[in-house]
Amino acid sequence: MNQTRLGYLYGFGAYLIWGFFPIYLKLLRPAGPVEILAHRIVWSVVFVALLLAAMRNIGFLRALARRPRALAAIAAAAALIAVNWGTYIYGVNSDRVVETALGYFINPLVVVLIGVFVLRERLRSAQWAALGVGGLAVAVLTVDYGRLPWLALTLAFSFAGYGLVKKRLGLPAAEGLFVESAVLALPALAYLGWLGRQGEATFGHGSAGHTALLVLAGAATAIPLLLFAGAANRLPLTGLGMLQYLAPILQLGCGVLVFHEPMPPARLAGFALVWVALVVFTVDAVRHTRRTRAQARAAAPVPAAAR
Repeated sequence: MNQTRLGYLYGFGAYLIWGFFPIYLKLLRPAGPVEILAHRIVWSVVFVALLLAAMRNIGFLRALARRPRALAAIAAAAALIAVNWGTYIYGVNSDRVVETALGYFINPLVVVLIGVFVLRERLRSAQWAALGVGGLAVAVLTVDYGRLPWLALTLAFSFAGYGLVKKRLGLPAAEGLFVESAVLALPALAYLGWLGRQGEATFGHGSAGHTALLVLAGAATAIPLLLFAGAANRLPLTGLGMLQYLAPILQLGCGVLVFHEPMPPARLAGFALVWVALVVFTVDAVRHTRRTRAQARAAAPVPAAAR
């Protein structure tokens, strides 16, 4: 199997797991969102530590400890991903899977917005049009919900911010996840200890299956991230960009078809506007990539043997 096909296989695996993740989270009831988040953090540290030990790759921590700015950035990334995970778990467990899917649909548009205001990037006209349609979609959904879709916006902005910090850090997936989870591990363990003293912990007090599912939250978190890293290293950005819509499509399907959440006409209209924005955004990205490649080929020097 060539590397491109392997990349698509990794990408499909990552986004399929993320797409059906709401079903897994629903199985963790009666644990509350914060307890689930704490277990997700703790068991992620354990799972990735074992993986890194098997790969004999713990030495990177010594080099990282000598980079205080990188450690500060990792703390920021950890805070952002904790907000993202916690919001997502809360959304699923409060029967708002459709709104969580909206957050990941609008995430690419938020990434573009961050590029304008944080990185001072200049947008093409099609990108401005996509942002305008996306803003109209949020307005329509605000009228439908009777409030801002804050849960979707929190997911989109926290994940976009996390991606920005991660891009600047440049840590590999396993190492990055380990350090980020380790930063959050002490607060998570403290919360779980407090919950146990209050007699409100579900871990070890429910069925064996429930306890096992909480332990597996670490693997369920790490495996898709590692698959995604494998895909990102093998696929062009356009291919990876196309795959990213698979997860929210599956999450939306879970919300409407599996959990029977409502989808009134106004909400459907809002989602339709988001999809129009994403079509404009994606078509423009593909055309821009092809144009850039063509210009690069035209500018490349002709080999002497071909003259």
